[in-house]
Formats: sequence, C-alpha cells, structure tokens
Amino acid sequence: MNGPAERAWDAEYRAGRYTTDAPVAYLDDVIAAARTAGAGHGLEIGCGNGRHLLPLLDAGVDITGLDISAEAIAQLRARRPDRATRFVHGDLTVLPPEQQWPLVVGIQVFQHGDRRTAHAHVRAAQDRVAVGGLLCVRVNAAGTDVWPDHDVTERHPDGGFTVRYLAGPKTGLDIRFFGATELSRLFARWTPILPMRADTTWRQPPGVGQWTQWEAIWQHPHQRPGLQRGG
Repeated sequence: MNGPAERAWDAEYRAGRYTTDAPVAYLDDVIAAARTAGAGHGLEIGCGNGRHLLPLLDAGVDITGLDISAEAIAQLRARRPDRATRFVHGDLTVLPPEQQWPLVVGIQVFQHGDRRTAHAHVRAAQDRVAVGGLLCVRVNAAGTDVWPDHDVTERHPDGGFTVRYLAGPKTGLDIRFFGATELSRLFARWTPILPMRADTTWRQPPGVGQWTQWEAIWQHPHQRPGLQRGG
C-alpha cells in the first residue's frame, strides 16, 4: 500500500501535521453518545497520529486505530507503545471481514476519492458497525469555499461534487464534498442520534473563505437488510 493518498499523508505527518492540534469539538458528542449507548470499545477509521484517538482512550473508550499512513501509525505507536498492536496500518480490507464494533468513528476521512469511491468508503464503514451500534461521521460539506486551486470533476443534482486539487498538500487527489441530501440518503435506514448539522470554520490567511463539515451520529438499524425477526 503506497498510493498517492498514502504518500501525501505520510509527507504531511512527517511535516508535523496534527501534532499539536486540539480535537474538534464534535468529539465531545462522540464520547457522550458512546457513554449513553454503553459502547465501551470501537474503531476509528483514519485515526492519523492520534488527534482524536488519544482523547477517546482517555475518556475510557477501548479504541482500535486504523490509517493508510504508515508514518501516522508509527507516530501513534511511539506515543502509546502499550497499545502498539491496536494501531493498524491499512484500510478496512486488512481487518478480519466479519469483525464489527459497537462504535465506529470516521472524522474527515470518508471524503477521499470521487463520488463512487467516497460512497463505497461510507458503506464499508457501515458494514463494520454492529447491529444497534453507532457510526460517527464528520465529512466535507458542499457549502465549503474550496481552496486552494482545483478543478471540479463531478457534480450531481443532489448537491455533492468532487474536486481534484492542483495545489497544496492534496495536489492530484480527488476529494468529495457531500450534499445534505446525498449524505442523508446513504443513511436512509439508520436512526439519527445526533441529527446532521453543518460546522463551519473560517480559514486563517493565507487561506481563503470557510470550510464546512457535516457532523452526525447514526445508530445502525436493529436488523440487517434481508433479515427478519423470529416469531
């Protein structure tokens, strides 16, 4: 595993990305929802070097971390060597296919790729949530002022679009910005525990405009598709 996205993120983490950044405020909602649901263990997809994973551990959630960046996982293992075996390099395909968790967290990770790829990321994460469990999602919203230079490569009537960056750390990568209807449809059968909301951050110069993210927490339906309760 050493594709363009992996190389880009390895370079970012080597340059100090997220080393001192505080977790996003949304993490407080994730921790509160996990406690209410009694979800004592879980999986963070795209855990990076621990910006959100370490606070989850501190809050008492036995969390497994997964990331495509070997550099991020190496940094995380150095920070918490006692849990090194619980920090996994790769994507969901490297985990046992039947493994599920009562809590799955994806913060700013499911937006990588074009529409088809981003939707596949979300559905793959949904498959890892135990029946009745929680999926916590924060992803790019279509209302964002996209910056820096980029080309728009896809638009859809539901409001979502994809860009390919021409500058910055994501140069050459496709990134998805979800429309509200688009994201809602992916969770049509799920119960909103934290209804979808927009969180907007104004960029500091030399950045331009604002970056908006959808935040939500959904509960898995109490039945898998195609299954019926016994009588």
